[in-house]
Amino acid sequence: MTDQTNDNDSRYPSRRYFTRPRVCQFCTDQSIRIDYKQAELLRRFITEDGKIRPRRQTGTCAKHQRELARAIKRARHIALLPFTGESLR
Repeated sequence: MTDQTNDNDSRYPSRRYFTRPRVCQFCTDQSIRIDYKQAELLRRFITEDGKIRPRRQTGTCAKHQRELARAIKRARHIALLPFTGESLR
């Protein structure tokens, strides 16, 4: 019999990158508050297009992701953050 592990390796290519498990920075550091007036903090959680980044990219937990989305939407409403990216203006 032949070794079939070599055949399986060709069917399943190796992953190019390894994603590390992310920890919610708001859960680990209790001193960070999510507030709509902190535009610089909220800018890290939106893309260049102005979209809110998903949890799998930022590593936030569900509770804090909801708070972030609410704060970003409030900051957009009072013009602290843009609705669209700079290239679309």
